[in-house]
Amino acid sequence: MNKKPINPNLKLWKGIALFAGIFSFIICFLIIANFVQINRIDPVNVETVNALVQRLHENPEDLALREQIRELDLLARKAYFTTQWQIRTGGYLLVAGIALLILSLQMIISARPKNPVPSALVPENYLFTQKNARKWITAGGISLVAVALLLAFLTHSKLGNNLSDVSNSNQITENQEAVEIPIAEISDSTNVAQTGNEVSVLENQKMTTAQDSSQNTVKTQAPEDIPAEKPVSISKVDGFPSDDEFRQNFPFFRGFNGLGIAYQIDIPTDWDGAEGRNILWKIKIPLPGFNSPIVWGDRVFLTGASNNKKEIYCIEASSGKILWTAEVKDIPGSPGTSPKVTDDTGHAAPGMATDGQRVYAIFSNGDIIALDFAGNRVWAKNLGVPKNHYGHSSSLITFKNKLIVQYDQGAGGQVMALSVSTGEILWNTPRKVKISWASPILISKAGRTEIVLVADPNVAGYDPETGAELWSIKGVIGEVGPSAGFADGVVFVTNEYSKLMAIKVGEKPEVLWESDEFLSDVPSPVATKDLLFLVTSYGAVACYDAKTGDIFWEHEFDQGFYSSPMLVENRVYLINKQGVTHIFKADKTFELIAEPKLGEKSVCTPAFSNGRIFLRTETSLFCIGS
Repeated sequence: MNKKPINPNLKLWKGIALFAGIFSFIICFLIIANFVQINRIDPVNVETVNALVQRLHENPEDLALREQIRELDLLARKAYFTTQWQIRTGGYLLVAGIALLILSLQMIISARPKNPVPSALVPENYLFTQKNARKWITAGGISLVAVALLLAFLTHSKLGNNLSDVSNSNQITENQEAVEIPIAEISDSTNVAQTGNEVSVLENQKMTTAQDSSQNTVKTQAPEDIPAEKPVSISKVDGFPSDDEFRQNFPFFRGFNGLGIAYQIDIPTDWDGAEGRNILWKIKIPLPGFNSPIVWGDRVFLTGASNNKKEIYCIEASSGKILWTAEVKDIPGSPGTSPKVTDDTGHAAPGMATDGQRVYAIFSNGDIIALDFAGNRVWAKNLGVPKNHYGHSSSLITFKNKLIVQYDQGAGGQVMALSVSTGEILWNTPRKVKISWASPILISKAGRTEIVLVADPNVAGYDPETGAELWSIKGVIGEVGPSAGFADGVVFVTNEYSKLMAIKVGEKPEVLWESDEFLSDVPSPVATKDLLFLVTSYGAVACYDAKTGDIFWEHEFDQGFYSSPMLVENRVYLINKQGVTHIFKADKTFELIAEPKLGEKSVCTPAFSNGRIFLRTETSLFCIGS
């Protein structure tokens, strides 16, 4: 009798199955081992670092010790994040290995000749035992794989929460107690329904605004070494404010064009939140949010949100009275439930924008809305729930009749322009990038205005009129948080575990220089034509030569930062997480001017207007003025 020929591929598929099985088993073991290891490690409380920190408390002037702490802490944090990355990557490899194993087993089954019917001479309990053995081996293997995949998923979910904790490393905490400023109730004479509006007004303090009596406009002043470039101006003929009007106000996150430069004058450098010194007023914000205030005239705007409620607040800058509160609800296309976000992002992280006629806000679920200055809804829509494991945080900005939205998410990156009057999408440009938490900026060079966006893997410029990509340079990696900086024709971009790049823009953009010595994961850089200031979340600040990349100075503060530095009157204002504002000269040598304390924690970037500072804390909004 002729034997049935054996499929020549059977041996190959058996080898592949064996390899896939061993590979998957090893990956399972490594995932479980790494998960156990990472949960035994606290990247903040590293024993060696803590011992050195204690020594630094005893000898705070030891700069060499301070640098050693920073380096050891950075190594600990990198190791921590590397382990998390390995677990997450291992999960993907495990899925691939299991898929290959299943495929090869299917091919073996289909290629193997059918076995003859078992002879009656074979003991019945032998077949039963073999069947049970295969069943338990299969069940054990599936359980092991399930546990490994679950641990990989848990590690991925924990990463966002751990970021805020880990970024606190290398901080030497100060034992401070926040003292509440006495709160006095003020009645609402405008008949706008707003109960519980509490304002603290310090007696015998008069708010002063620097105004030109002949033109009745707020005086503004650019820092001395910022060139008086003439960007494409938006004139009154177009129906929108001019660039000068935008500079007089604070319309976006980080001010005019989102560049981190305030043009106001007579900004105070001394205050104390606990004592009430130079605190003009303080109010409680009903709902939480991490967006920074924006200002137009005598109006300050903020948003707040929880899982089931979203609100926009309009506050009178001169008194602190909440003039109106607009609840954001009944939005067409809005999802029934809010997406999951991390505690350090929340549902109201993106900064608002205003063009002096309307205010615009966006939230974690993709709801975007426009209101007039009386709080009436002009339009509202939903852009689709962002697929973002931390939560959406890119702020808004306007250009002429367009509201610019950076919408880089897991479902595919894009930048779009909406009509400010109707909400209609005027253009939408897809982007081949990963998720980004950075915000758009506007730059002007040689009479041309561009939108500049940062996300892994590139920094790119877009035409705000059409959405066409004008240029793109690769070199950015990771989960990008910092927005770009810009001055004198040079764009500055950075991200932690990536690099710092200076790019000269024009018809053919080119990289001027690169550095990886100081990198930021949240605060955005700010620049003048000669200087670049870069802030890290763990407390280090560096000043670079903007044209060459040489470091003029570096200084390490005891606390870390989430807010971005602001350049005002040739001074840099930088608020740390404990609510202390470090004010130092924008110069080639470090010179500390003052360190006023607010008495409350803050991660928000301050806004400036009419000789005043508006600072948001975890629960309140402060108005500071001398």
